[in-house]
Amino acid sequence: MRRGAKTDPKARQLALAIGTGRMAMGLGILFATRPALRGMGFGTTDASGEALAKLGGGRDLALGAMTLAARDDRQALRTAILVSGACDAADALALGLSARRPETRQAGIGGVIAGSGAAAACLWAWRRLG
Repeated sequence: MRRGAKTDPKARQLALAIGTGRMAMGLGILFATRPALRGMGFGTTDASGEALAKLGGGRDLALGAMTLAARDDRQALRTAILVSGACDAADALALGLSARRPETRQAGIGGVIAGSGAAAACLWAWRRLG
């Protein structure tokens, strides 16, 4: 930690909660893919759709683990939460694009709301950890 720099305990707590939530979501998507997709507003999907969802679950699991591993290093935690927020913003964009199709509209709208909110929370934590 920089000399004189103080970590905001609420920002650290939020960053760790995001990391924990991301790991839980990643595990759910990896091991309960169909129920997870239904919970996110997707209808039925084929094996290709499930495989792509599992990729996202693996990514979330890795990002969550990276965030939690950085819990005692303020700079590493800032980096992890910034990367996490960038992924959330990219998810919001991708799901927003998918909202144009009737069969993925519900999931797309939900993804924009969730992804944007998560990206904003990550940005808030990143700034307060600085």
